[in-house]
Amino acid sequence: MSLDEPLAPLPREGPGFASAWPVRAGDVDPYSRLRLDAVARYLQDVAWEDLHSSPMHRTDPSWIVRRTVVDVLRPILWPDRVELLRWCSALSTRWTNMRVRITSANGGLIETAGFWININESTNMPTRISDEGMARLGRTAEEHRLRWRPWLTDATPVESDTDLPFPVRATDIDQYNHVNNAVYWQAVEHFLVDYPKLVAGPHRAVIEYIAPVLSRQHISVRSRYEPGDRTGHPLLRLWFVVGGDTTTTVRIGPLPG
Repeated sequence: MSLDEPLAPLPREGPGFASAWPVRAGDVDPYSRLRLDAVARYLQDVAWEDLHSSPMHRTDPSWIVRRTVVDVLRPILWPDRVELLRWCSALSTRWTNMRVRITSANGGLIETAGFWININESTNMPTRISDEGMARLGRTAEEHRLRWRPWLTDATPVESDTDLPFPVRATDIDQYNHVNNAVYWQAVEHFLVDYPKLVAGPHRAVIEYIAPVLSRQHISVRSRYEPGDRTGHPLLRLWFVVGGDTTTTVRIGPLPG
């Protein structure tokens, strides 16, 4: 799939992994909308539950996410309860595309996809998924030769609408000594405050992690808002920069239709 294509449909075979929990007050914005950083935490939590529901927590315990796609078709509002269904839609020997469908009791619907890489704990490098893991993931996968291809390739602008510092807190650092992937979405939400129309209707948010950010490094976020691209749709683009190098890119706009 590519940037403007729909996400993979529900699997024809295989059950996937299901979980559920209530939306908490700390997950939503002042208008009770489930924030994108909360969605990212939900994706981490259901991934952890899924991993520990199978022998993969012993054979393939360490994963990092390279790209996350969040399609908000119908917003989830507090108070509500969410149900999450997670399955593998595509894989190769070292990485997978994991789909998560989030539905709510009051009719909310968010579709997501994450490009997850299996990591060797000793080297922190991509490593082969175990035979047991391949068999389990392959039950629902429609594609078995998944390749990585970046979607967000626009050059980081030297001049942008804004160039704001994004301080890294001690609580933002994960077990790999990296800024946790969900933290970047907090910055995204900070910028979205100025562009409420972007999230007023169905929208797609894409984030790609190019390089990790370590504890005590200094991040600045450059932004560019485009009132109308070549299709007439508004877009918000963000670039996370550390020491002159772009580490993460973001694109938010109306859901492709």
